[in-house]
Amino acid sequence: MTGDGSSAPSGLALGTAPGRWLVTATVLASGMAFLDATAVQVALPTIGRDLGASLSDLQWIINGYTLPLAALILLGGSLGDRYGRRRVFLVGVAWFAAASLLCGLAQTPGQLIAARALQGVGGALLTPGSLALIQASFRPDDRAPAIGVWSSLSGVAGLVGPFLGGALIDLASWRLVFLLNVPLAAVVVVVAGRHVPESRDPGPHGRFDVAGAVLGAVALGALTYALITAGARGGTDVVAAAVVAVVTGVLFVARERWTAEPMLPPRLFADRQFTGANLATLAVYGALGGSSLFIVLQLQEVLGYGATAAGAATLPTILLITLLSPRAGALATRIGPRLPMTLGPLVTAAGTLLLVGLDGSSPYWLEVLPGAVLQGLGMALTVAPLTASVLGAAPDALAGVASGVNNAVARAASLLTIAALPVAVGLSGADYADPEALTDGYRAAMVLCAGLFAVGGAVAWATIRNDVLRASSH
Repeated sequence: MTGDGSSAPSGLALGTAPGRWLVTATVLASGMAFLDATAVQVALPTIGRDLGASLSDLQWIINGYTLPLAALILLGGSLGDRYGRRRVFLVGVAWFAAASLLCGLAQTPGQLIAARALQGVGGALLTPGSLALIQASFRPDDRAPAIGVWSSLSGVAGLVGPFLGGALIDLASWRLVFLLNVPLAAVVVVVAGRHVPESRDPGPHGRFDVAGAVLGAVALGALTYALITAGARGGTDVVAAAVVAVVTGVLFVARERWTAEPMLPPRLFADRQFTGANLATLAVYGALGGSSLFIVLQLQEVLGYGATAAGAATLPTILLITLLSPRAGALATRIGPRLPMTLGPLVTAAGTLLLVGLDGSSPYWLEVLPGAVLQGLGMALTVAPLTASVLGAAPDALAGVASGVNNAVARAASLLTIAALPVAVGLSGADYADPEALTDGYRAAMVLCAGLFAVGGAVAWATIRNDVLRASSH
């Protein structure tokens, strides 16, 4: 659309000035969120010591953000489709910045968790807008390459995040990790406000599915609470939360199936490829979230890495994703996404298994580097084709909803894995600061994550066809 939203943009080309401005704005916003995520992971042990946090507190510092993000991201996509993707995107950027300021000022674990929850609301508005703007604005042949460029350039923030976050932590304070988002957000607002075209779904709109959004959020929140509390103390709270999760989950499915205007249109899942791509997302991003958490803890608490060194240890993985994602997107356009989406998770699983023995008994280049390289190669093969397949399997008019569904699945997968893995491997309380206990839990967790990656590859092979990227105009 034009700036006033009166007409739809028709096929921007990736190499033109309008196309470059669009990619720049979406990359800056997504990069801000990625920078925050990677830096916060590195900061967790320092935050734990500074605020006197338990393992469950650290889980909530991550999941306090991920829970509202996963629960509300569908609503964020729907808001963008209805009221304008650029408009909702900009509101999300400003909200994220304000919440980041509160995170930087937090004095207790509870305050930080609450501010992270507010950050998640902002993320739920800006995250689906990034990909939906690309999908709705670029011509079909340029969409997968544009997503690859977006993945690559956004990955630069992931590349810088561990270094910058680690340096800020070691030299100053973990609080600067959050405060840095404020000036970044200001740049995004200026660029997007001036140069990004507006777009929205031109079809008729009914009422928002508020009941569906509430039921979904309660189900996900109750399940997360049950898993984390089971590791912290157990008891009747866990049983009650699990019952609430099951009941509200069933009610959510029934609501979305029978209401006339669902937040999550069931017809999207009638497409086998859309369902399959999201199941692959569930497995791959669940494994990625769990393995990333445990690697950071193992490096710092067992191997004695400082925050900067722990961030540097992940450089090969992020560098490969950054450099190779555009090529993987172009490859998927040329040969189809099925093979990259199958091989990518399997290669990542192999890298994860190589990292199981991480205990400091060998130098970095023997103990960490090979697994990190394989993880980077595998994820580089996976990310752009997977994202493009999800969007390609959905009608263009539902680009925001499709993007929201896939982001919700990815975030929910990470949320639940981070909540469940410590319980599954027997860690709780201050065990993350006990090298012997943490190492035992780390090894078991990495084996489980490798299995999840492999499941993601198998699902992609069984469900994805190579013509999915040419089906997005239906």
